[in-house]
Amino acid sequence: MEISNKNRIVVEEEDKETEMIEKLMKAGKIHAEIMEEAVNLIKPDAKLYDVAEYVENKTRELGGEVAFPCNISINDIAAHYTPIYGDEKVFSENDVVKLDVGVHVDGYIADGAITIDLSNSYKDLKKASEDALYTVIKEIIPPMNIGKMGEIIQEVIESYGYKPISNLSGHVMEQYVLHSGISIPNVKEKSKDYIDVGDIVAIEPFATDGFGRVFDGNEKHIFKYIKSRPLRLPSARKILKIIEKKYPHLPFAERWLANEDPKYRAGLRNLMSSGCIYGYPTLIEKNHGMVSQTEHTVLITENGAKITTKK
Repeated sequence: MEISNKNRIVVEEEDKETEMIEKLMKAGKIHAEIMEEAVNLIKPDAKLYDVAEYVENKTRELGGEVAFPCNISINDIAAHYTPIYGDEKVFSENDVVKLDVGVHVDGYIADGAITIDLSNSYKDLKKASEDALYTVIKEIIPPMNIGKMGEIIQEVIESYGYKPISNLSGHVMEQYVLHSGISIPNVKEKSKDYIDVGDIVAIEPFATDGFGRVFDGNEKHIFKYIKSRPLRLPSARKILKIIEKKYPHLPFAERWLANEDPKYRAGLRNLMSSGCIYGYPTLIEKNHGMVSQTEHTVLITENGAKITTKK
């Protein structure tokens, strides 16, 4: 029986969508398993470096790839801290730890985070971000205005007596793209943007007992390739070739380059000043308040939102 070109295109699109969903769900399954195991590694006197290395190595062992360096952000640091090569920092019994992990399968990303309160003093702060996340997920009916999503998150967090962090947000993702252009606010906003069926969305409420905003810290240990430029420094040219080959799309960690070239730090500085790469600064709460974060990736379907990063 002859198949028309129109029908063939429809079949190909359906097959592609099925393949995308399978890869997205596989990434989510790997993510959930890693998070379950990694929580048990976060305890007083354990090294941050060891946890990050475990998370990233386990990701590959389970058949995924690292979508971004393992983020381990403590207390008033809200995001973007990952250990450097040979990092000796350890967890203390008073720490509130945000573990943010990204896994991808052929570019389809599972992005999720949890808060571990080693102090046992911030249970409500942790619960505020958790409740905000699950409440907004339950309320999603596509198409849904992102400003309305922010309003729900803000209302839940404030009901616990805390503040949402207004200049941090979730994000819509595409293949090999962590932030595709639409952000999911943590506060009420007037917006014309909507999420709709087929969207892959990372929703990540941040709650704090501080001011409710973050500022850029001085440390930068996570980077992203921007573009190639002529470079004079040999170490910079060498590092750029490695980055273009291994990390052309998604963020990478400074420590991943440590075994590639002993002069990698000088090369990185040159690449940043030349505009070849972008460095993500650590994000710190404005009043140095304590911060909690909870995050899941969801696939928007006709029936609502399906969590991909949960067993």
